[in-house]
Amino acid sequence: MTAQPIETATDIAPQDIASVMADMGRRARASADALRLAGPEVRTAALKAVAEAVRRRADAILAANHSDILRARTNGVSEALIDRLALTPGRIEAVASAVDEIAALPDPLGVETARWTRPNGLDMARVRTPLGVLAIIYESRPNVTADAAALCIRSGNVAILRCGSDCLDSSLAVHEAVVEGLTAAGLPADCVQLVSTPDRAAVGALLTGLDGNVDLLIPRGGKSLVARVQAEARVPVLGHLEGLCHTYLHASADLDMAQAIVVNAKMRRVSVCGATETLLVDAAAAERLLPPVAAALIAAGCELRGDDRARALVPQMTAAVEADWTTEYLAPILAVAVVDDLDAAVEHIRSHGSGHTEAIIADDAEAAAAFLNAVDSAIVVWNASTQFADGGEFGFGGEIGISTSRLHARGPVGAEQLTSYKYVVRGTGQTRP
Repeated sequence: MTAQPIETATDIAPQDIASVMADMGRRARASADALRLAGPEVRTAALKAVAEAVRRRADAILAANHSDILRARTNGVSEALIDRLALTPGRIEAVASAVDEIAALPDPLGVETARWTRPNGLDMARVRTPLGVLAIIYESRPNVTADAAALCIRSGNVAILRCGSDCLDSSLAVHEAVVEGLTAAGLPADCVQLVSTPDRAAVGALLTGLDGNVDLLIPRGGKSLVARVQAEARVPVLGHLEGLCHTYLHASADLDMAQAIVVNAKMRRVSVCGATETLLVDAAAAERLLPPVAAALIAAGCELRGDDRARALVPQMTAAVEADWTTEYLAPILAVAVVDDLDAAVEHIRSHGSGHTEAIIADDAEAAAAFLNAVDSAIVVWNASTQFADGGEFGFGGEIGISTSRLHARGPVGAEQLTSYKYVVRGTGQTRP
């Protein structure tokens, strides 16, 4: 089946953006019941069709991505951010495979999460239901277009997607595959819409809630984007704040494990939100651990910025400044501090972190348990890389983002986390006295 035509960025004049966005909201709301009431087999069929359409359209998606990359380089975008933007045949297959994984997930809708009977005989159940219409605003990564669409289809939520201008061509090409999959399964194409203009006025329109048609806003991007959405939105926001992730080397840490995990946590992909940005080293073992770990990082191409105690052990480090403890580099740069003990590591994280993901490397199980209990971030990790902060690695098939909020959903937001619930009460004629 051929995908329906999509708007291009030149189709919407600036003076028309408000009306076009309002119409998108109305169309989204009008499609919500069709998706919510579709059986799980229909949503599964749509997802399988989306995955196949992504594979079939790989050449067109790559061509569109090439256009985005050329424009990004012309605009002086850093290579680290271009890496987040870039698609390859392997990455496109990974996008399609992620959609297949989401298709294979148990359908979350209609699941009873609790059921009980009251003394008066009323049968009460709590049942998962979609949130409704989601507006998802994201930057730089065209794979999010497929991930977000697939998770919304699986969870029965209608989506309005607004990607960054730097990945607009790629996202439009991926969206065609999404539309093809939806229509092949007999679902309205409007179940997943993509804003086709790069004009920032479209974001402003989404923040208003589109005349009450948006139920939840999900920003996925840099600190300035999330801050703007949280400050200006007139509808609830599920926050995905920056990833100021920490790895702490406890005095009991095994050296070989510490080297392997720290290099992976920082250097596997420096541009992802789960990359470690600060390394904390216990003073009691800093002389044993820090020089070889630092040597492995430097050999991997990482620039180190250390405090005075760290630089005393590794003189080639650059002196850290206060801003280094609160910077999400998204680059091969790592801040390094020597801390007095576990309590000092926890306090550093509490003072400087964003509540995303923190790890401890330790052989001491009691110390690890104390760290996991004391650190109040969305994800806490023992003896593994912070780069496991990913919905796919959690078995969710994909994610909308890593929520650093404390309400509704926290950590990787997959299909199940995109549901709310309603109460279903079954009676046999009871009346209330």
